[in-house]
Amino acid sequence: WSQVVSEAEKIVGYPTSFMSLRCLLSDELSNIAMQVRKLVGTKHPLLDTARGFVYDSRNNLQMRGLVVLLISKAAGPSTAELSFQHDMVSGIYSSQRSLAEITELIQTAFLVHRGIVNIGELKSCDGPLKDMQFGNKMAVLSGDFLLANACTSLAQLQNTKVVELISSAIGDLVQGIYYENSKSSEENCLTDDIGMSRWKEQVFLSHSALLAKSCQAAMELAKHSAEIQDMAFQYGKHMSMSHKLHSDLQPFVKESSTDTMAFSLNSAPAILHQEFLGREAWLKQIRDNCTLLKPAPPHRCACVFQQLQEAIKAGKGVTSAIDLCRCHGNRALAALERFPPSEARDALANIVYAVTRFP
Repeated sequence: WSQVVSEAEKIVGYPTSFMSLRCLLSDELSNIAMQVRKLVGTKHPLLDTARGFVYDSRNNLQMRGLVVLLISKAAGPSTAELSFQHDMVSGIYSSQRSLAEITELIQTAFLVHRGIVNIGELKSCDGPLKDMQFGNKMAVLSGDFLLANACTSLAQLQNTKVVELISSAIGDLVQGIYYENSKSSEENCLTDDIGMSRWKEQVFLSHSALLAKSCQAAMELAKHSAEIQDMAFQYGKHMSMSHKLHSDLQPFVKESSTDTMAFSLNSAPAILHQEFLGREAWLKQIRDNCTLLKPAPPHRCACVFQQLQEAIKAGKGVTSAIDLCRCHGNRALAALERFPPSEARDALANIVYAVTRFP
């Protein structure tokens, strides 16, 4: 995965880890970063989020902006925009690069906002109460600052359809995260009866909508046809769905000598396992194999007990989730067929291959 991302970054012209550097090095955010240092020594999740911006090879926080740049280059200029090719650098319009930065700022803002802890569920080992309260204030204010910067840059693109698309994606993100948090705050969060149709709806809102609509918006900025815009949307949607399925599958397919990886009972393999097993048998399996854990939000309730993990592995949920991951990957690849052959298109296909390959 890291190699695929590295090669893709060479194609679009610069490392996407520096995509929002202008904003992140601004005086206002530098001041925020200095304040966040006060949280060192506590267990406030904002610290982990901040570390992830510096280096996180597992999650690749800058993936969305990279995909927007790649699909912009893969599509190239439309016939309606040939007179503006002088505005292109490495085959990408400056407005599309701005859109990629906006996409990353929005995603970063929501990651920061997710670092808000429920004060009522804190334990003494998490850190002093006043520090955790301070961390919450920093998460709210710095997330708002990033989101405000993104909205200002969005308005500067001066394209009402693009503004409408990205605004709706922000709304989707809010709705998706609200669903997640409302589940994690309930006592019975481990036993919610979520079917795969509901899972897909929630994952689209919280993980896929921003990328799908940003890819579509990139095509709109280049004045591509409605068909090309839809293909870009379909690629963004299905690639990010397969990416989420790949992430959900890691605790069940990763060969590791370390302790059992924590997994969510609202992850795709667990939900598919429940559908094959039946609701009552699934609840009995949970009662027999683990006790309920209730970590502080934004982390989902998780079960780390190997017996339940092995039970899910032994069922059909894992293989079905792998099949579903590959299905979404194939739909993303099918959408790419409408783009002309190029290095950028190959890089987009390699990203799909990277998240649909399992040991």
